[in-house]
Amino acid sequence: MSVLSFRRGAVGVGAAAVLAVTGTWVLWPAHVDQGLWAEVRPVIEARIAAEARGDGPAGAAPARDPRWFCRAEALELEEHAGAVRAGVKALCVEYGVRDDSLVECAAGQYPQVVRLERDHTADGGYRVVGREEPPDGAEYARWTESHFGVLTRSSLQDPMSPAELETEARAHFGLPADASVGEC
Repeated sequence: MSVLSFRRGAVGVGAAAVLAVTGTWVLWPAHVDQGLWAEVRPVIEARIAAEARGDGPAGAAPARDPRWFCRAEALELEEHAGAVRAGVKALCVEYGVRDDSLVECAAGQYPQVVRLERDHTADGGYRVVGREEPPDGAEYARWTESHFGVLTRSSLQDPMSPAELETEARAHFGLPADASVGEC
């Protein structure tokens, strides 16, 4: 084997390694800084819950005081110069009370991109400056492809458990911790 062939082979192997590492970085879900997530999560969840709407029967259902409860799971989280981009999967459930039981009136799970800025005067130290969610129908796939990496997109379909939301709703409505959950 000549020196020239060896060099070409080494360059080829090096180039393949760089491409493999770069491809893995682009495809692999971003690392989520848990400290930052702990700061922005309450702000994100409050905004999502405030804007939650559904087409469930809550408006006509005999449930007392229906209210939305939301949880977000961080999929991607980036911070640059006080600006935060959070790619999240959100679960929102509208609960109410009927006959001393918790009732679920509507629910939805969907991805979102939430943009925040540091604001020391705001509750939680951040304020939401933008929130996007995918459109319904054919554009849903195109939107998720343009907003999330390949491996992150695959986790969007994993169902989120409503257990935390049920616990929060029971406490909010003053129901026992073991109160049953029914349909609206």
